[in-house]
Amino acid sequence: MERREFVASLVAGGCAGMCVDLTLFPLDTIKTRLQSQQGFYKAGGFRGIYAGVPSAAVGSFPNAAAFFVTYECTKSLLGAGGAVAAPHVAPVTHMLAASLGEIVAVLSVSHRGGQTKNPSFLIHHSVTCCWLHSREEGVLRLVQGFGSIVLREIPFSLVQFPLWEYLK
Repeated sequence: MERREFVASLVAGGCAGMCVDLTLFPLDTIKTRLQSQQGFYKAGGFRGIYAGVPSAAVGSFPNAAAFFVTYECTKSLLGAGGAVAAPHVAPVTHMLAASLGEIVAVLSVSHRGGQTKNPSFLIHHSVTCCWLHSREEGVLRLVQGFGSIVLREIPFSLVQFPLWEYLK
């Protein structure tokens, strides 16, 4: 992958992820409050549905950027080899690239502290912040929930990205 393609994937992926989170943030807040055991209005109702938007926007950029850089790099690496570049194998290449992208994205940004501490949305914490907390809570807390998050994300990518590549 050329430097220009790398930078394009980094910036475009980060911006796309940030736009999605900013657009869907209030809907996720409302959905979470509707599911609250204490009831929608006691959980906050429609008040403050944009509270926490800056954290989500800042946190979503590196997550999406990591995903798309990994996706595009993996795609170009797998596409460079003769048999793997065959058209009938392209969906498998896209599935592998998307799966690896999801794993790297989940590793790059921690989701600790999400909806349990702030019912409005999953607040993304930087890796630096998590490393500071790991000194207090132990390193294993950094990867807590990693498997469940990856298992939640990969099936969507297995369907979404081969379709995306086919339809574009």
